[in-house]
Amino acid sequence: MHIGRVKTTRYFDSLFSRTDRVHIKHKWIQRVVEQPEEEHIQADGRIRRWARIPEMGNRYLRVVLLADGEPVHNVFFDRGFKR
Repeated sequence: MHIGRVKTTRYFDSLFSRTDRVHIKHKWIQRVVEQPEEEHIQADGRIRRWARIPEMGNRYLRVVLLADGEPVHNVFFDRGFKR
């Protein structure tokens, strides 16, 4: 699957159909990937990116990319993220 110009993993494709994730819009995911407000590299090389989503009460959306920075692996609103 693709979200705009962004590729996704099979794990993401199965995860994205869950009821707690279906309200996350593709344009928000693409925004976080392309214009993150924060980025961290995990020990396994995966890349975590965050951006505030005004349409969701300024909550932060976390998008996890694989180490090569290409496919989206996971996405969720991160209740614990603080800037």
